[in-house]
Amino acid sequence: MKILVIHGPNLNMLGTREPSVYGSITLESLNDTLIQKAKSLNVELDVFQSNSEGGLINKIQHAPQNYDALIVNPAAYTHTSIAIRDALASISIPKVEVHLSNIHAREEFRHRSVTAGVCQGQISGFGVKSYLMALYYLTELN
Repeated sequence: MKILVIHGPNLNMLGTREPSVYGSITLESLNDTLIQKAKSLNVELDVFQSNSEGGLINKIQHAPQNYDALIVNPAAYTHTSIAIRDALASISIPKVEVHLSNIHAREEFRHRSVTAGVCQGQISGFGVKSYLMALYYLTELN
């Protein structure tokens, strides 16, 4: 099984950006944790991060040619990007939306996800464990 993890805008700033909200983990450390856990589950895992909406859309659109499933953290685009929602809706592989923070406990504008409705589910508020729960779920589908 091959899974792609897509990280959206500003996640490259993990570790320095609002540690009270996102914790002190860096994106590199998050990715290392995910890759090691995937190996223990006999899953091949690739990661991609972009601050560009178009870059994220291109990666989503091409995911079905190379991957069996997708874990996506659209970050701020979660609340605004119909284009990313449409890209997610256009692919048939299983996909789970994740967030490090609990978007429902934050500012009101973050409570609504325009992308979660076209995913199998959304996991938020558990830090790195949000990603790990998505990984476990997707491996159980196979």
